[in-house]
Amino acid sequence: MIWGRIILVAAALALPALPAGADRLKDIAKVAGVRSNPLLGYGIVVGLSGTGDGNSGLTLQSMQSMISRLGLELDTAEIDAKNAAAVMVTAELPPFTKLGQQIDVTVSTVGKAKSLQGGTLLMTPLMGADGEVYAVAQGNLVVGGMGVEGADGSSLTVNIPTVGRVPGGGAVERMVESPFASSDMVVLNLNKPDFSTAAAAAKAINQTFGPDVAEPIDGTSIKVAAPYDPGQRVTFMGLLENVEVVPDAAQAKVVINSRTGTIVIGGNVKVSPAAVTHGSLTVRVTEDQNVAQGATVVAGNGATVVAPGAPVVTPNSTITANQQPARAFVFDPGVSLSSLVDSINAVGATPADLVGILEALREAGALRAELVVI
Repeated sequence: MIWGRIILVAAALALPALPAGADRLKDIAKVAGVRSNPLLGYGIVVGLSGTGDGNSGLTLQSMQSMISRLGLELDTAEIDAKNAAAVMVTAELPPFTKLGQQIDVTVSTVGKAKSLQGGTLLMTPLMGADGEVYAVAQGNLVVGGMGVEGADGSSLTVNIPTVGRVPGGGAVERMVESPFASSDMVVLNLNKPDFSTAAAAAKAINQTFGPDVAEPIDGTSIKVAAPYDPGQRVTFMGLLENVEVVPDAAQAKVVINSRTGTIVIGGNVKVSPAAVTHGSLTVRVTEDQNVAQGATVVAGNGATVVAPGAPVVTPNSTITANQQPARAFVFDPGVSLSSLVDSINAVGATPADLVGILEALREAGALRAELVVI
């Protein structure tokens, strides 16, 4: 325990000033084993104003089963579920949550219910991935949406009335064991794996707490020696999370969102010597119709009679082609991001054109970056 007191005192006195461009460890890494756990349950919401599931078989059977557990015998034909709805209940169990603590739960319809406004969630067990019950949820719903329907079938919906929340509606009944207090070492996992950042994080920890305290395991994890005493370990982690680390520059990437046309070019993207020619050809086809009055000519007995006839329609198509002069620009060796953007903007390239230029540069081996399409 003496080692823990010495290291914490030294750390408190030796925390360095904030380096330029540095991030706290708590912002770029997570402690292994310290995470939330998803919970899931199936329940019934009652007290709705005629916006429930109606004669849905799932809801009727669920209500019959629930009522039978209260000692009453009831047939589904005697139940009307227009004021009730079958729902799925989800929640997140935060790490270190203790028995009796409250957590928020989210309630979502699974049947034909149109709105959960004004409903009350009946007692619902919430299970983890292992099938064990970790919390029990119950309470009045808070619904941010609204739905209104007229007699003629017209309706108006604001936000999502079929999803609601019960703030503090889940009571924790079982704890999740965490290796945080029992393990000899604390392992930090980087949010973005990077060997250089892992080495920099271990170096920053050792500069703060002393040599051989931290050791990088791989590009994601850093192993850190921690005090055995729980109280000392919590204080140590509070200091450890605030150690400042300068992350290494991100990998050079160009990210293209094919649905929205958004293109993000990383700051480390560079281009090898290359020449690009960009131009556009516009072909326009105009369809027109010439309409002339038809006539019927009848001649006889020395006289000629002209009678109006059906109109005569003659198609008239005009095709024009306009090709803009091709504009060429040259990338010098190792051109930077700003020069790349300026060159492409100078030729008036659209997002679609830019995607084509970047793909062509990659195929030519001139784009020094990974091209990612999402």
